[in-house]
Amino acid sequence: MNIVEYAEFIVKSITKEPDLVKVTSFGGDEGMTIIEIIVCEDDMGAVIGREGKMASSIRTLIQAYAYLHNVGDVKINIDSF
Repeated sequence: MNIVEYAEFIVKSITKEPDLVKVTSFGGDEGMTIIEIIVCEDDMGAVIGREGKMASSIRTLIQAYAYLHNVGDVKINIDSF
């Protein structure tokens, strides 16, 4: 399982519309990996959570996965469509 599949697994498990979740990865500046998570607008509240705690937890889990698998620096963007 790579980091994109891991991020997709986490986000799909908390959304009402898991088929509409899209996770992509691309390289950024100085070897940084950027993970972009796009969810349905109706699921945005569940993904962000109260006071941003769910989004913070998602970021922490993905960064921990990146650390354990030597991915390097990771930036996570969460957006809706």
